[in-house]
Amino acid sequence: MQDLTVERYVLPNGLIVLVNTDKQTPLVVVNILYKVGSRNENESKTGFAHLFEHLMFAGSAHADNFDEIVQLAYGENNAYTNTDITNYYINLPAENFEVALWLEADRMQYLKINEQSLEVQRKVVVEEFKQRYLNKPYGDVGHLIRSLIYKKHSYRWPTIGLTPEHITNATLDDVRQFYHQWYCPNNAILSITGNVDAKKAIDKVIQYFGKIPKRDHINVEFNEEPEKTSQTKLEVERHVPSSAIYMAFLMPDRLNTLYHAYDMISDLLGNGPSSRLYQELVKEKKIFQSIYSYISGSIDKGFLMIEGKIHDTFTLQQAEEAIWDVIYQLAKNLTTYELKKVKNKYEANYIASLVNLNNRAEWLAYYEYVFGDYRKMFDELLHYQQIESDQIRDLLTSELIPEKSVILYYRKK
Repeated sequence: MQDLTVERYVLPNGLIVLVNTDKQTPLVVVNILYKVGSRNENESKTGFAHLFEHLMFAGSAHADNFDEIVQLAYGENNAYTNTDITNYYINLPAENFEVALWLEADRMQYLKINEQSLEVQRKVVVEEFKQRYLNKPYGDVGHLIRSLIYKKHSYRWPTIGLTPEHITNATLDDVRQFYHQWYCPNNAILSITGNVDAKKAIDKVIQYFGKIPKRDHINVEFNEEPEKTSQTKLEVERHVPSSAIYMAFLMPDRLNTLYHAYDMISDLLGNGPSSRLYQELVKEKKIFQSIYSYISGSIDKGFLMIEGKIHDTFTLQQAEEAIWDVIYQLAKNLTTYELKKVKNKYEANYIASLVNLNNRAEWLAYYEYVFGDYRKMFDELLHYQQIESDQIRDLLTSELIPEKSVILYYRKK
């Protein structure tokens, strides 16, 4: 879909607008990406990016009930936060397209932040923290593993935050300051995909967003995470159904040419029932009940993760040795067929993701932010197709090694 037509426009207040017209659908997706995630937080005030994912639906000056208005326009909406961004979208019929622009513009400038709205969303977030991270089996893994992987960078806490106390103790001034700094036109990318005329869409964006003032925006300097030179290991005991092992390796940032090779390694090792780890350690040796491999996908230095739950008849040490053996064997006898199969999977997923309106709108905004040019999304498939077996082997033998690993033994109590 390299012939995807996109109109790009930048408002005087700094808002970047991307419009892709698709007459094959009766729908329009309005997607707005804010360049703020958990990495932008202060270590003593974490969880704010995620809190705002909830607060943004608390209503604004001229739209008291956000969800109800979207439903009346026959639309649906949602949002997500990660370490790097907070993303919102509204999917609705093309004839109601302006409703989405009005709603997003109103909450960008006039979000309802008061004691009542903060208290309601504070309770929701703290309860989510307790249910998903404190009281759920394996819930604290994200906190434990990130604190082992990262010593300098703000990726060392997950999106939910370091502790629920940071949200419990958040003042109205804290929250308003976060909103003022990050929720502004000069820190956002608006992408529109669907059955709209590009020129008319941009005119409407100017109408609704053009008068929102640019705000003072302070970019955060992130501490560079040093390379790993020795193994980091931690063992904990918890009341869980099965013991588990988590093995992580620091990997390059999103702009690095090796990013795609690491992604491919994670798939070769543990993405699906035909992967090496599943075939050898679940199906054949029956050491693991389940095992997966994936990458964090973060903008700055991320990590490749291998995680698995083991059968009670095996020890964590045996499980770890078995994983190392699979890594060594993949480096020694990676087949052309395996590499080709993974490349074919990337191609199929890539094409499918661009067909989906929501994905397309998100990708346009994401690539514009990370690479400064949405057109870089069209190079992704080529990056994967160009990876050779030797490159995979080199990384397996030089980077996925014990001295550069982070290992968490999560022992069943």
